[in-house]
Formats: sequence, structure tokens, C-alpha cells
Amino acid sequence: MTHAPSPGIRNIFRRFAAWTATAVASPWAFVIALLLIVVWAVCGPIYGYSDTWQLIINTSTTIITFLMVFLIQNTQNRDGKAIQLKLDELIRCMKGARNRLVELENCSDEELAELKKEFEKIRQRAGADVRNLTENQLRRVESEEHKRLLDV
Repeated sequence: MTHAPSPGIRNIFRRFAAWTATAVASPWAFVIALLLIVVWAVCGPIYGYSDTWQLIINTSTTIITFLMVFLIQNTQNRDGKAIQLKLDELIRCMKGARNRLVELENCSDEELAELKKEFEKIRQRAGADVRNLTENQLRRVESEEHKRLLDV
């Protein structure tokens, strides 16, 4: 039987993952990693480029990479959830926004493909690439499309 970690452990891990992600993304972390590799390379002739010398860097980088995958994934998952919640809130508070767009991350691939086709039709109805529309033209197209969807 598996048990979920306690809230205290999750909180400690969350803080540690956030701190680590920030620390390893810094220029200093890169400089330290570069210096470690230079020191390792300089030690090559001293140890005769032995198997042990090679094993040190291979094992070290494998362990670090393995652990960093979990820390980075945790941080990205949290960031993704936070961004999604912020976007959901923006959609919910916008007058005329389609609430159906809230929680798109839970849609199937087929539903997302259908929605993509729908937005492509909107762009085609506009008669031009949306990026080339002025702000007022874009609002007018969106308003017309919203009215059309309400009539359906």
C-alpha cells in the first residue's frame, strides 16, 4: 500500500526544489560546474587518464542529472499549474469569454484539435492573418464570432 507524503514533507521538497531550480539557473552555478570540469580535465594527466578518473566524471554527472530531473519537473509542474490557474481566472472574469476554454489542459487531443480548427475558421472569416488586423478589427471579428456562437 502506498502512502502520499505528508504535507510537511511536500512543503519541504517544494521549497528545496524551488531554491535549487533558482540556484542552478544562476551564472554562478554555471561557473562552478565549468570549474569542476576544468579541474577534472587538469587531473587527467596526473591520474594517467585512468578508468577511475573517467568514472568520477561519468558517475558525478549521471547522479546530478538524475536528481535534477525530479527537481526541475517538480518546479515546472508547479509553474504550469499556477499559470493555468491564472489563465483560468482571466477567462472567467472576462465578459464575453467562452468559459469552455477554462481547463483546456483536461481536454482530449481530439477536442483540442477541434478547437484549433474552430480558431482557424475564425481567422479565415476575418479575411486576413489575425496578426495583421488592427486592434479594432480584431475586436469586431471576435465580437461577431462570439455572437455567432451564442446563436448556435
